[in-house]
Amino acid sequence: MIRLADQAFEAIQTPAYVIDEAQLAANMEILKSVSDRTGCKILLAQKAFSAFAVYPLMSRYLCGTTASGLYEAKLGREEFPGEVHVFSPTYKDSEFDEIVSVSDHIVFNSVRQLMKFKDRCAGRSIGLRINPECSTQDTPIYDPCAPGSRLGVRLCDFDEAVLPYIDGLHFHTLCEQNSDALEQTLEAVEEKFGKYLHGLKWLNFGGGHHITRPDYDRERLCRLTEHISETYGVQVYLEPGEACALRAGWLVTEVMEIVHNDTDIAILDASAACHMPDVLEMPYRPPLYLSGEAGEKAYTYRLSSRTCLAGDIIGDYSFDSPLEPGNRLCFEDMAIYSMVKNNTFNGMPLPDIGILRKDGSYEVIKRFGYEDFKGRLS
Repeated sequence: MIRLADQAFEAIQTPAYVIDEAQLAANMEILKSVSDRTGCKILLAQKAFSAFAVYPLMSRYLCGTTASGLYEAKLGREEFPGEVHVFSPTYKDSEFDEIVSVSDHIVFNSVRQLMKFKDRCAGRSIGLRINPECSTQDTPIYDPCAPGSRLGVRLCDFDEAVLPYIDGLHFHTLCEQNSDALEQTLEAVEEKFGKYLHGLKWLNFGGGHHITRPDYDRERLCRLTEHISETYGVQVYLEPGEACALRAGWLVTEVMEIVHNDTDIAILDASAACHMPDVLEMPYRPPLYLSGEAGEKAYTYRLSSRTCLAGDIIGDYSFDSPLEPGNRLCFEDMAIYSMVKNNTFNGMPLPDIGILRKDGSYEVIKRFGYEDFKGRLS
């Protein structure tokens, strides 16, 4: 919590997600520079970050939001001025008319779904998701081009009969990647589907672009975007999620107890399983402020949670000084895929959501309680 006074930091009720307004604005400036230079439209993928309290800030830089279904679409329409784009692997008939009412672009995942719903999309821009069959990553759970993927239409399954009904094509193949992976993917898209692009209005590059990461090659992204728009005369869309809120948040937690079983174990009031599920799902070891790798500093601890799940372990970290109950720890890069994925397993309280303002002040914008736990049950 570099810009937050020590006194204010200690006053935070833990656990708490803290959104860094200054870093969020810095990310927005980077994204806006790309759209200003290339003419592309950049949308917030709400599946990664849906903290609508900061939508007024973000909407000054971005053109709108993307949604994975009805609820995200409604949130985007209600809270974020601009376009609302929706993609779902399949749409429920009972929800579809309401989705249409709050959306500008509707993207279908199959020819069957498109033909079923196209006549109910009056006044909306219709798209079809394609699968260029070009894998650029090694983690199958995050690879929409993996063998057997349900996401997108392959060229062998593409039916030219849909062309009179669609305005654009959509692909989403990346996950936390640089623009070299996009370049490889676009080569496959052009080779397989380029002949169809000349008659369309837009091409959506999807998400997974780590545009705001320090080592991201934005020059190549701009070159690729300009190439597509100039070659085919289409509007290019990008829909990053992580890049919007990358490094723009923390999870502040407190050490509750220290136990020993071959190694020192710190029990926290935050949980990997409940509050940062990607730690177990990916899995990965989240960065922790002022800590090191196991054995790097003088005192090493395994950080765990107060849930009853034996495997609710965040990772092994080392510190310059011994940990004691009451110490505060600060996990970094916790704005993305945390608030949108957390849960109340084991009756664990949901963390506060707060904002670290640009002036260094801290404001709680949401506090959860027992009723939030009970309200999800029956």
